[in-house]
Amino acid sequence: MSFKINRLLAALAAAGLLAACSEHALTVAAHEPGSDTACALDGMVLLDFPGPKAQIQYAEGKADYYCDLMELFTVMLAPEHKRRIAGVFVQDMGKTAWDKPSGHWIAAKDALYVVGSKKQGSMGPTFGSFSDAAQAAAFAKAEGGKVLPYSQITVAMLDTGHAAGDMRH
Repeated sequence: MSFKINRLLAALAAAGLLAACSEHALTVAAHEPGSDTACALDGMVLLDFPGPKAQIQYAEGKADYYCDLMELFTVMLAPEHKRRIAGVFVQDMGKTAWDKPSGHWIAAKDALYVVGSKKQGSMGPTFGSFSDAAQAAAFAKAEGGKVLPYSQITVAMLDTGHAAGDMRH
C-alpha cells in the first residue's frame, strides 16, 4: 500500500512541477496601442509621433506604453524598477515605417539597437530597433549611429543633451 501512496505522491509532485514549468513558460504577447493610447511617462499619444514605440507587459496584467525607446530604457535601467515584468516589446523598424510605425512587435531583449542615429522620435533623438542585423547595419550606415544588443545599452546613452537637457523624466 505504501508503494502506491509513494507513486501517487511522486506523480502529484511531478504534475506540480510540470504545472509550475508550464506557467513559467507561458509567453505574453505585445498588444497594438489604440488611437488614444498614451505614454506612461509623459501622457503623449503614441500614434501622433514617429519612431519605434515600446511596451512593458507586467505580470499582473497591466501594460505601460512608451512613445520613444529612450523612455523605455529610462524605465528599464532604473535601479528602482522592481515590478514583475512578463514581457518587453519594441517595434521592428526593418518591417514598419519610421514616420507611422504599426505592428511588428519583437522582444526587446532580442532586438538590435541603433544608438546615435540622426533619426528623431517623439522626444528628439532616439534608438532604432531591429530584428535583423543586416537591416540594423544598413540603417546605421544611412542614418549614423552604431548597432548594439540590448545588453549593451547603458544609462549614459540616454542623455542626448537635447533642448530639455535630459531624456529622463
